[in-house]
Amino acid sequence: MVKVGFIGAGTVGTALAISMAKAGYEIVAVSSRSLSSAEKLASKVAKARAVKVGQEVADAADLVFVTTPDDVIERAASEIRWAPGKYVVHCSGVASTDILEHATRAGAFAGTFHPLQSFANVEQAIVNLPGSTIAIEGAEHTLGTLKKLAEDLGGKWVVLRPGDKVLYHAAAVIISNYTVALAKMATDLWKEFGVDTSDAIEAMMPLLRGTVNNISNVGLPGCLTGPIARGDIGTITKHLEALETRAPSILEAYKVLGLQTVPVSLAKGKIDSQTAKDLENLLSNNVPSRVA
Repeated sequence: MVKVGFIGAGTVGTALAISMAKAGYEIVAVSSRSLSSAEKLASKVAKARAVKVGQEVADAADLVFVTTPDDVIERAASEIRWAPGKYVVHCSGVASTDILEHATRAGAFAGTFHPLQSFANVEQAIVNLPGSTIAIEGAEHTLGTLKKLAEDLGGKWVVLRPGDKVLYHAAAVIISNYTVALAKMATDLWKEFGVDTSDAIEAMMPLLRGTVNNISNVGLPGCLTGPIARGDIGTITKHLEALETRAPSILEAYKVLGLQTVPVSLAKGKIDSQTAKDLENLLSNNVPSRVA
C-alpha cells in the first residue's frame, strides 16, 4: 500500500487526507508550521502521526503532498532531502511542476493535483470532492498514479500541460469566485428596495440553481435566457438608466458582462447580427444604430 504524507495541514490538506484515508490510502505523517495544526489533522485520520518538520514526512511517505499556501510550496519542497523514487505533489491551481525542481533534481517524481472545487471549509470540501474534476500534471509515470488517485476519490481527471495551468486557474476563478462577486452585486441591488442580503440570497438561490441546471442539461449557448437572449433593447436601456441613477458602482460591470453575453445570444440564434450590433453599441455607451 502506498504510504502518503502531507506537508501543510490547512483546509485542502486536511480535506484530501481525510478523503484519501476513507478511500483506503494509508496516511502516515503530517507536518505543518504549527505542530498543533498537524496534530489536529492527524487526530482525524487513523494511524497518521504529527511530526515537527517536513523531512520526517518525506522520510516516512512514498507519496508526499505539499499543501502549504502557494507562495510557500517551493520553499517547503526545497528544504527536503528527497530520496530517488519518491513522489512529491503540490495542489496549487496556478503553479506548475517547475517549482518542485529541487525534488526532481534529486530523483523524485513531481506532479500537481488540483481539485476543481471550492474549499470553503473542511467539512464542505469533503462533501464536494466526489464527482469533481482533478487537474493533474507531471511525467507519464506520475500521471498514472495521480489518475488512479483522482478516480479513487470519486472524481474525474484532466491532464494539463505546464503552459495551460494559468488559463485553467483563471477559468476556475471566473466560474467560482466571480459568481460570489455576482451574488454580492445582485444582493446589493436588492438592498436598494429594502431587502437584506440573507433574504435576497434565499430568494435568488432557486434562480441560480435553475441556471446551473440549464448550463449542465441544455448547454451553451442554448441555456442563455433573459433580455440579451431576446434582443430586448428596451429592457437593457431601462437597466442602464436605473443603475446609473441608483447603483452607479455596478453599472460598468453590468456593461462588461452584457458585452460578453451578446455573442452567446447570437450563437443561440435568437437575435440577428444587427440586433447584436445594437446591443453592443448600447452597452458601449452609444446609441443603437437603428435610432441613431
